[in-house]
Amino acid sequence: MKRPSLVVFFLVPVMALAQPVDSINREIKLQGSINFRDLGGYPAKDGKHIKWGKIYRSAEISNLTEQDLARLNTLSINRVFDFRGPMEVSKAPDRLPATAQRISLPAGSEQVGNDMSAFMKAMQKAKSGDSLMLTYYTGIEPFKDRYKPIFNQLLNESGDSAILFHCTAGKDRTGIFAALLLYALDVDTAFIMQDYLASNNYIRAGNASRVKMMVESLKIPEQVVNDVMGVKASYLQATMQTISTRYGNISRYLKKVMGLNKKKIKKLRLLYEA
Repeated sequence: MKRPSLVVFFLVPVMALAQPVDSINREIKLQGSINFRDLGGYPAKDGKHIKWGKIYRSAEISNLTEQDLARLNTLSINRVFDFRGPMEVSKAPDRLPATAQRISLPAGSEQVGNDMSAFMKAMQKAKSGDSLMLTYYTGIEPFKDRYKPIFNQLLNESGDSAILFHCTAGKDRTGIFAALLLYALDVDTAFIMQDYLASNNYIRAGNASRVKMMVESLKIPEQVVNDVMGVKASYLQATMQTISTRYGNISRYLKKVMGLNKKKIKKLRLLYEA
């Protein structure tokens, strides 16, 4: 079956896609973290689907309770990939499941949290947060160092183990990798967008107090705060369009930059599709 063109990806209707229909099965409810979910279950080509219990994504996990850790210890997670920069990590170090090794992949995030004054000033002056977010989403240069090691690890995982990848909110750096991975696993672009937009539902409650503080205390327009604190289809579309413009299409990018030739793509699908 021919893969949808990139243009179709950008024209996918996104209304009503924000909440996965199987979110009850997908979400791992924790006291000390949000946006923690299983990438399993999404339909792939030829009637297959992504295996449950193999690949997880989340927001930062520094505040996990003992009960949370006990829950995660049942998931067989042996690698935790952290996209955050040094300052983010120093303020909120991971609490890991007993079986897990943390792997730091901070490419593109080295300066995050060091000096937020310039970004805050830009937010205060903006009418919309879209331009700020689109600038971030089209900066694809760090992706190779940030994401390729996870693809390499996925190709070498044992059959009874799982991985987790995360950033701070689990929506941008994490959302982009989830989209690239699901694309490599031949998931339809509508479901890729669904998974990406679902962050808005999983982080809404946790964002409420932060949004109020930034509006009232920092005098940032509410629309700007909501744009920056959430996700929009146009953000992920901007990433995919940038990749397509530079490399021809997403498949060529995965091959040239992420090292996923036909043999590795086939192996990845054999490992993570059922």
